[in-house]
Amino acid sequence: MKARFLALLSAIFFLFNSGSSLAADRLNVLLEWFVNPDHAPLVVAQQKGYFSEAGLEVTLIPPSDPSAVPRLVATGQADVGIHYQPNLYLDHAAGLQLVRFGTLVETPLNTVTVLADGPIKSLKDLKGKKIGFSVSGFEDAMLKRMLEREGISLSDVELVNVNFSLSPSLIAGKVDATIGGFRNFEMTQLRLEGQEGRAFFPEEHGVPIYDELVFVTRKDLVSDSRLPRFLRAVEKASVYLTNHPEEALQLFLKAYPDLDNELNRKAFTDTLPRFAKRPAALDTARYQRFGSFMADSGLVAKAPEVSELAVELK
Repeated sequence: MKARFLALLSAIFFLFNSGSSLAADRLNVLLEWFVNPDHAPLVVAQQKGYFSEAGLEVTLIPPSDPSAVPRLVATGQADVGIHYQPNLYLDHAAGLQLVRFGTLVETPLNTVTVLADGPIKSLKDLKGKKIGFSVSGFEDAMLKRMLEREGISLSDVELVNVNFSLSPSLIAGKVDATIGGFRNFEMTQLRLEGQEGRAFFPEEHGVPIYDELVFVTRKDLVSDSRLPRFLRAVEKASVYLTNHPEEALQLFLKAYPDLDNELNRKAFTDTLPRFAKRPAALDTARYQRFGSFMADSGLVAKAPEVSELAVELK
């Protein structure tokens, strides 16, 4: 009798624990681009089991159309999206019901880039020169502010659409500078092509500092219990990346062996100090300053209240 009772307890224990694992809450995360070192905390959180510990089954989804990410999240076709803080203001102005609830990369990555051995030694030297770009709008406003600090207007330069061919256009001499290249990739990409680059950082030339990559969701999902658990797992992974960079790199490359090359290895290292160690934290004043910049630049009619597009989950 006692043996049967113990067997029954064991069966109940097995079913209970199996049920717990099967009951993990699913969360779909739509990336802003294909998987790359910018997503390292998410990959490490998966590889280390931090999402599982939080009772989550997280699926990372590279988008077939990066421009569709905000709309897909706003309409409930994905739970979470990775987005750019500057674009969040544009989407808010367009009426999308999106809200930032966490931060992935907490510093700008954008740069104005030139060849180190070229004639451009300062932003003043860009007067009368050609600047390659890929996406107009925010980058135009950013460049305008950077040039104004040097007494140059946007009309003093020639903007050339290079269709996402930034480094090749710079190396080939088709343009004298580029805007839109990420500092954690562009410098290494140039070096691998036998060139050295020089980067001018927006936040050092009049543009208010902003978060490059943020986590967004639709407004009616903000109170969902999965979101704070997701951020705690991301935070744990970000700290692991800081404490164990080489081990974290191996976990990343194990998950995505096709990214095991010199460019991605260097980008991984260069991105480490830029990951948010407190992804849930919201710097309201910082968002206010950047909202004012967006309005002053004419990108939005009025700077929104921070509470309208960003929250800090407890």
